[in-house]
Amino acid sequence: MDTSLSICGVKFKNPVIAASGTFGFGQEFNKLYPVEKLGGICSKGLTLNEKAGNAGVRVHETRAGMMNSVGLQNPGVDLFIKKELPQMKELGTNIIANLGGNNLEDYLEGVEKLNNTEVQMIELNISCPNVKEGGMAFGIKSEVAYNVVKEVKKICKKPLMVKLSPNAENIVHMALKCEEAGADALSLVNTFKAMAIDINTGKPVFKNVFAGLSGPCIKPIALRMVYEVCENVHVPVVGMGGIESWKDAVEFLMAGASAVQIGTVNFSNPYVCLEIIKGIEEFMERKHISSLSQLKMSIK
Repeated sequence: MDTSLSICGVKFKNPVIAASGTFGFGQEFNKLYPVEKLGGICSKGLTLNEKAGNAGVRVHETRAGMMNSVGLQNPGVDLFIKKELPQMKELGTNIIANLGGNNLEDYLEGVEKLNNTEVQMIELNISCPNVKEGGMAFGIKSEVAYNVVKEVKKICKKPLMVKLSPNAENIVHMALKCEEAGADALSLVNTFKAMAIDINTGKPVFKNVFAGLSGPCIKPIALRMVYEVCENVHVPVVGMGGIESWKDAVEFLMAGASAVQIGTVNFSNPYVCLEIIKGIEEFMERKHISSLSQLKMSIK
């Protein structure tokens, strides 16, 4: 039984990766268990410059999930490289730097800085609002995403994984355009655009009105999207969206994902990544499955 895998030349000891924004930079969780047991960690979402994040309510619980409007609070790429990355390297697992930006120049400068570090991979977050286009996320229109990925790929020295938004006009077309632009891998899905209203005030819960919905409520839709993308692209896909148990993770692997990212459930069960790794191993043993590639189902 072998749970190891390789994505774009990067070797992972198992397919379980902590998702960006739900695991910090790994230090807090390393106090609970050896984080080296994970396949990898996606850093908290980084931007070129430090961001304080959004004002007002940032997290709101909803049925079978949660909504967030944190606003990419982070120390900025330079401080990440200077302070956080040295500590992350000591954790003994793969480091994936999640990078966002308000415009193409931000992405390019951020990638240039990360090129000279020891991160194993860069995850390009194209769900960020493009300020030059009136705030519409880069990941909504395929041609906009294509241009960003193409320009970033020209200078990126690390394997480039592009994180897709489920709010894209057409998720499969978006994936194909990112692949065409040079993405080495894809990860999906990010949070769904959602809204909540405080009936006592008659106003939106979030100052930005809309927020990102995640958690088990999105899992069936995320699974469908991952399956559709896996059926149409030729690059590795990392699946995520509402995974809260090893059974959920196995479904994503069966749908064609090479690995999975575990997000929102980390807040309610900080040991969940370990439980998922163990569950996958035990499932493979019961089913006499010797490698992860044998998990992929055949619907057609």
